[in-house]
Amino acid sequence: MSLIVQKYGGTSVGTLQRIRNVAARAVAAHRAGHRVVVTVSAMSGETNRLVALVDELSGGNYSQREYDVVVATGEQVSIGLLAIAIEGLGVPARSYQGWQVRFVTDSVHAKARILDVEAANILADLDQGRIVVVAGFQGVDANGAVTTLGRGGSDTSAVALAAALNADFCDIYTDVDGVYTTDPRVVPKARKLERVSYEEMLEMASLGAKVLQTRSVELAKKYKVPVRVLSSLEEGTGTLLTEEDELMEQVVVSAIAFNRDEAKITVLGVPDKPGVAAMIFGTLADANINVDMIVQNISAQSGDTDVTFTVAKGEYKQALAVLKDPVAAMGAKNLLGDPDIAKVSVVGVGMRSHSGVAQRMFKALSRDNINIRMISTSEIKISVVIDEKYMELAVRSLHEAFELDKDAGDRVRD
Repeated sequence: MSLIVQKYGGTSVGTLQRIRNVAARAVAAHRAGHRVVVTVSAMSGETNRLVALVDELSGGNYSQREYDVVVATGEQVSIGLLAIAIEGLGVPARSYQGWQVRFVTDSVHAKARILDVEAANILADLDQGRIVVVAGFQGVDANGAVTTLGRGGSDTSAVALAAALNADFCDIYTDVDGVYTTDPRVVPKARKLERVSYEEMLEMASLGAKVLQTRSVELAKKYKVPVRVLSSLEEGTGTLLTEEDELMEQVVVSAIAFNRDEAKITVLGVPDKPGVAAMIFGTLADANINVDMIVQNISAQSGDTDVTFTVAKGEYKQALAVLKDPVAAMGAKNLLGDPDIAKVSVVGVGMRSHSGVAQRMFKALSRDNINIRMISTSEIKISVVIDEKYMELAVRSLHEAFELDKDAGDRVRD
């Protein structure tokens, strides 16, 4: 008898009929002999509605602690309705909120990190033949305060639960039927990947792919949780997240990822002396603002440094605000920002052992007169920042250049 954790997002539980469909899937797995735990998000649109209420009431000036209290209520409705639907099909069920299971988190409200999962209640219910329904996205800190994990946090809840329960599979059900070489809405010829390595998926998630939350992939990789990405709306094999193997290493580039939710900030004319970078990025860290790409240039003539970096577009104005005074105090010449950028990346574990990827990428962008404003690399990815208006053109161009519409065996070798 295997233990399966199933996760359903807001779209999958967006209506009562879809909740019935989820219940039917969970019951089918249960009757097939599996022990089943289901993690769900709030119904589609509900979290946005709750956030809008907070913003309207407060004018944007509110306690993060109380924000979490409000937005965590969406999942309570979902788990209760799903448990009722499961019991209506003749199988006993029990629902738990995050603080009842005890997803123990830190106290960083609105984007808390899971520290521990206390799953004894769930195991006891499974032993009694119940399907257990758990609220995703939410937890509790050491002081008993409700916390939330940030948007997409239900993915992280599901993988953390699967790791704690030593589950055989963690099935992430979404409104797409797997992980694609890029977004099919941008490139209709995009192909579904049967398998993708943890590392590739981690890069793709961090680079803007919306299929899985980055932290959920980090957890899956760390605890070697087998994750399947499946459609809740149709049957299919989906995409399996797994360890890297020899077959996958033969694929040089697996996918094109992109993210338009980025903004660029430049600190001009920074004195070239120790501690300056620590001050800039320490200020941002103290404000819980994550920095992505960083480029530093030193002028041979003046000896000054320009520091350019990217942040999430939603944190762009806050980043400029918290840096204004410290940047002036250090004697920098100016603080500039640009929210109209996008990041486009090529990803593939085969890049470790193949040359020429950067050349092919830059040549393809050059053919379409797309100017590169920043470059960042790792062992298995190359990312560029470009003007946002050219993002979709760049994705289509790169998808064609690396022949991602073809099976690996049919592509031209470097």
